[in-house]
Amino acid sequence: MRIIPAIDIIGGKCVRLTKGDYNTEKVYSTNPVEVAKNYEANGIKYLHLVDLDGAKSSNIVNHKILHDIATQTTLKIDFGGGIKTDDDARIAFENGATQITGGSIAVENPELFQSWIEKYGSDKIILGADSLRRKIATHGWLQQSEVDVIEFINQYQERGISYVICTDISKDGMLQGPSLNLYSEILYNNKVKLIASGGVSCIQDVYDLAEIGCEGTIIGKAIYENRISMKELKKFMATYA
Repeated sequence: MRIIPAIDIIGGKCVRLTKGDYNTEKVYSTNPVEVAKNYEANGIKYLHLVDLDGAKSSNIVNHKILHDIATQTTLKIDFGGGIKTDDDARIAFENGATQITGGSIAVENPELFQSWIEKYGSDKIILGADSLRRKIATHGWLQQSEVDVIEFINQYQERGISYVICTDISKDGMLQGPSLNLYSEILYNNKVKLIASGGVSCIQDVYDLAEIGCEGTIIGKAIYENRISMKELKKFMATYA
């Protein structure tokens, strides 16, 4: 299972939110590039970079930070937040994204999202399936749909999607453990490469997610607040490499 630290960007700074609430913003660093370099120096190979400004707006905002991290590290970056048009997708890839994540667009404009799968390939496009009480949420989690998360993933698996990031919003930033039951249900019903996000609080959570078959896990606040050390992650990666 891949370890994928998260860097969420607002106003050029590394922040974390609680349950996606922008009013809970907490700044952890004013230099995202240095944070990314530190991950790389500790053996991390992947990064989940989220443009929270873009998620609230109608387009990508923080593509310069994506470019700077991509050109100053060798990290493989999946980038999301504000990717709503063909232009946004192009900008993300041109600025160094290895993969892009579409959530809101996959709900509101499935034809466009489908065209990206066909144009760039299923290894480049990640479905963002973020849910609250099992219903898909969009626009930086500010809006909630009536679409069931399992059905949503099923539909896109049939359309050729391979990678899915699923966040249980009620767990995000809470440091109370991930939604193992939800992820187990998703994996039972689908053959996607599931990347778990939200709630990871300690290294045992990481082992538990690997045990149920997740392809990757995104870790944010637990690293920033020293609930999980780089030493622990190195040991995990040595075991599960």
